[in-house]
Amino acid sequence: MIQEYKLTEYSKGGGCGCKIAPSVLQQIVHTPNTTNFPQLLVGNDSNDDAAVYQVNNEMAVISTTDFFLPIVNDPYDFGRIAAANAISDVYAMGGTPLMAIAVLGWPLEKLPAEVAQRVLEGGRSICAEAGIPLAGGHTIDSSDPIFGLAVTGTVSLPQLKQNNKAQDGDILFLTKPIGVGIMATAVKRKLLKDEHYPALVKQLSTLNKTGADLGKLESVHAMTDVTGFGLLGHLVEMTEGSGLSVELEYNSLRKIEGVDEYIKLKSIPDATSRNWNSYSTKVQFEKGVDVMEAFNLLPDPQTNGGLLIAVKEDAADQVRSLLVSAGLSDFTQSIGRFTTKKEKVVYVK
Repeated sequence: MIQEYKLTEYSKGGGCGCKIAPSVLQQIVHTPNTTNFPQLLVGNDSNDDAAVYQVNNEMAVISTTDFFLPIVNDPYDFGRIAAANAISDVYAMGGTPLMAIAVLGWPLEKLPAEVAQRVLEGGRSICAEAGIPLAGGHTIDSSDPIFGLAVTGTVSLPQLKQNNKAQDGDILFLTKPIGVGIMATAVKRKLLKDEHYPALVKQLSTLNKTGADLGKLESVHAMTDVTGFGLLGHLVEMTEGSGLSVELEYNSLRKIEGVDEYIKLKSIPDATSRNWNSYSTKVQFEKGVDVMEAFNLLPDPQTNGGLLIAVKEDAADQVRSLLVSAGLSDFTQSIGRFTTKKEKVVYVK
């Protein structure tokens, strides 16, 4: 029998909260593009979820990778969460995953190989749910436990969705509640109640499969998944990339069950402040918004968060029907609307 190890005790951060701050990341990846690849439809320049390369007149390949430090203590759950988070990037482009390979770093002096095996088993189980093989991978001996996937997918060209194609008047949907970064911090600080753990793991490990079906709808103009930069960060990327502003209906956002309790306990990830510092000058709060709560939730780093969808308003019922059929009836209320470009990027109402 494997001794119980609490993985969050072996890392300084966890989940997508491990991401480098957005402002710093821009300095790292900002290099002149001196080589032209006409078939590279999506690359570094648009801050999108995955790279997309056209292979013929009808089809493109999607390529992405995502990995991080443990966000929960159980190794099997960690593997499932990291795998679901990586695969989500393909769904967020409107694509279908084809196969995955594992990225594993393991501190063998601290944690036995049997624990790493459980992580891989968790990852393999999510790949099976997505209908793809975990076909190989690469491992290193590292100071912290790290796991994720590199995922390959495909998308027909008309179904390709990008994060920078929203249009004036489009309305917004989000397919999962927010606040998981706060809950994950409560796990690390040993504050999370047992009653809240199953719902947290379920959300973190639920595949965003509906993205492949949303890709088939011409009325869906833009799409992304909400991860480490929080709802605010990914909404800013979508809005700025599209040359627009957006009105966000704060009270229409759904919060993960129990999160209010952990906000009161100040279970706030360090990444929340980093995200806020990167985006705060682009936001304006209207009267009546609980600004302190919004500060804790809008930049809260999400792991395997929901799909953020920009939809032509007169086709919104088509999207709502699709969400209902996918078991997402709780997320059929619009959370905002895109407008022509104004002084600020995001207006929180």
